[in-house]
Amino acid sequence: MTPEEIFRITSIGVEYGISKVKLTGGEPLLRRDLEDIVRLLSSLKDIVEISMVTNARQLTYERAVELKKSGLSRININLPSVKEATYREIVGRDVGDALRGVESAVEAKILPIKLNMVLLKGLNSDEVEDMMRFAKKVGATLQLIELEPLKRGSLFYNQYHYPLDRIESEISSKASDVRVRYSMQMRKVYTVDGLEVEIVRPVGNPDFCRHCAKMRLTSDGKLKPCLMVQDNMLDILSPMRRGENIEVLRRIFMDAVYLRRPYYTSGEH
Repeated sequence: MTPEEIFRITSIGVEYGISKVKLTGGEPLLRRDLEDIVRLLSSLKDIVEISMVTNARQLTYERAVELKKSGLSRININLPSVKEATYREIVGRDVGDALRGVESAVEAKILPIKLNMVLLKGLNSDEVEDMMRFAKKVGATLQLIELEPLKRGSLFYNQYHYPLDRIESEISSKASDVRVRYSMQMRKVYTVDGLEVEIVRPVGNPDFCRHCAKMRLTSDGKLKPCLMVQDNMLDILSPMRRGENIEVLRRIFMDAVYLRRPYYTSGEH
């Protein structure tokens, strides 16, 4: 999609109450026109927040400044480890570029910054304290994320899944404060020695569906009502490119809304 097409589809969503946009991937920084996308989206008067999820390996200081000027509100950085050997084993790249990306976000004041750490058994599951120290040093919030059985398959999940119960119990015992993010599937956020640590449990529970209010737009222009479902997406880009009028496009958007169903009910789908 072009930046203008992304803008137009988003503007339809804004008519129906969307006020926050998150740019994900893949990797958003691969788009050379990312700043144009952010600039256009930020021009929508009812958009109150534009955020991005990135691995930050291509986030130079200059680009971070430009994204900030364009209207990027905050940033989530996927960082499974701050150790070279661990990061390379998980990602297959040097950690240095990612750490420089974090530094660029800090210096450009794209705040708040959240560091996403997916726990993987036997790989980085013993590095939580290292990541907590790093997050505190750079002034970021740390999100500890439990592995989801979504894309890699059961063998990968069974090998690397690491439940967060023990870690959350330890963090809870040290916390000076705890709050619940009711709009984000009842996530708990613990304050430990000035650092905020957010616990992100798997989506496989009724609470996730009960509090979910997201609509996803895929890179090829399809509206995706549910993260977990692949067969109910509606193509809005093709009709737009055919020149269909705004009423047709609005109807497609609302049809996607009506396709929303709780994927999990009472622990099952």
